[in-house]
Amino acid sequence: MTTPAVQAPPAAQAPAVEITRTSTVVGADEILTPEALAFVAELHRRFAGTRAGLLAERQARRERIARGGTLDFLPETRDVREGDWHVASAPEALLDRRVEITGPAAPPKMAINALNSGARVWLADLEDATSPTWDNVVGGVKNLRDAALGTLAYTSPAGKPYALRTDVRRPTVVTRPRGWHLPERHLLVDGEPAVGALVDFGLHFFHTAKLLIANGHGPYYYLPKLESHLEARLWNDVFVFAQDALGIPQGTVRATVLIETIPAAFEMDEILFELREHASGLNAGRWDYLFSMIKVFRDAGAAFVLPDRASVAMTAPFMRAYTELLVKTCHRRGAAAMGGMAAVVPNRNDLEVTAAAFEKVRADKTREANDGFDGSWVAHPDLVPVCREVFDAVLGERPNQFDRQRPEVEVSAAQLLDVASAGGEVTEAGLRANLYVAVAYTAVWLSGNGAVAIHNLMEDAATAEISRSQVWQQLRNGVVFTDTGRQITPDLVRDVLAEEVDRLRGEVAPELFARCYEPAAALIADICLSEDYVDFLTLPAYELLD
Repeated sequence: MTTPAVQAPPAAQAPAVEITRTSTVVGADEILTPEALAFVAELHRRFAGTRAGLLAERQARRERIARGGTLDFLPETRDVREGDWHVASAPEALLDRRVEITGPAAPPKMAINALNSGARVWLADLEDATSPTWDNVVGGVKNLRDAALGTLAYTSPAGKPYALRTDVRRPTVVTRPRGWHLPERHLLVDGEPAVGALVDFGLHFFHTAKLLIANGHGPYYYLPKLESHLEARLWNDVFVFAQDALGIPQGTVRATVLIETIPAAFEMDEILFELREHASGLNAGRWDYLFSMIKVFRDAGAAFVLPDRASVAMTAPFMRAYTELLVKTCHRRGAAAMGGMAAVVPNRNDLEVTAAAFEKVRADKTREANDGFDGSWVAHPDLVPVCREVFDAVLGERPNQFDRQRPEVEVSAAQLLDVASAGGEVTEAGLRANLYVAVAYTAVWLSGNGAVAIHNLMEDAATAEISRSQVWQQLRNGVVFTDTGRQITPDLVRDVLAEEVDRLRGEVAPELFARCYEPAAALIADICLSEDYVDFLTLPAYELLD
């Protein structure tokens, strides 16, 4: 099936697109066609200005909070929250989402493993689990195009073949583009870096939308890092234009929004309302949500200092408030409530580690299913049966729990912001773990890999963000560690960082350490010790990518 051509912009606007780096992906010319690039350029011209204004509003809100403000439910949208409305009914392919596997779209081996996993949905990640090298951007879209065609295949350097299985139900693919804040410097539109989110969406939509529809699915998306309903409105405008441009019926696109920022937690109803013809659900993210809490309230003092990240459980009262509000909001509006990530990675060579991983996942997914979630995420194919077993026990033959309305749930702004309810301690061991993970993940990201197993956990950019943010927050507030009695200081951070970097030096090849780990360590030191908070680690890290 061929995708209808989009007319190239008039010559007066040339050069519309300039690609600053040649992709080594075999078949890149099939993705970077003049028609596809013209479509991306048109998206950028129409929507980049609004996106810039919304990013400026993020900063303005942050400054208001720094001057003593706070967050609350918006009085001007009370009618939306109290109104009787629903999102569009879910298409057949998104009715049952009891198990979703997440992973990057770029490496074909990982894409094939996800498609063969037996999960109901594959979150094909072009965002936090992908290092945005140009090859990964182009290769990820090509893999998704080939998956829609049913031709995705790969042979490893050792000669091992990977292909799509025909004996399992293939997951519905839901693609996650980058967040609004990220640029794409390898593709310039009228001389400026394109918006990363529009590059990801534009190339994917152009090449796969009609193929997916023909397969009984559709162009479905996860939308990350939103901070307001106005940002959701912008995505809705993008969807409306894109469907018209390619002659696709309105409402074919469906989007699930990750509620992974604290401002978005106060606008769940409004976000669904803005996307209502295209909305299919909300998802509860963990690490990004905590990262956002630190970022937004970084000037609010000790009341917002989080304990060691490993001790912040989803059962903490302020996290329970967030997840229960999400379930209630979704089901009231006829949308899916999706649970968070099970990031543990089974070790097939260590039965004890694997058994412990399965037990953690089972307990976490049992909590979610019993709370009313309609499905949840896992990061490894071996965990798909565990998650499915838990949700099967609760759902039975039902595709979801939309009928579980949770009218008893009432959540206040104070409950959402009650960080102290997490309990836990701030320890020097936690500082050490944060610095190790922040450097280790950033180094792997700089090497071109956005998803990596560290200490039997599948980590992505969100883990590095919360890790380095905790170090900055602890320094800002001069915390005293409960396990050693020492107060955090810049010199202590430098000393612990040096020790962890030495530890990493012994774990990787010298050439890789010099190429990726040394610049990663320097970057983590800079942003942790900086007087000013860096909003996103991936922005300065992006400048270090080849």
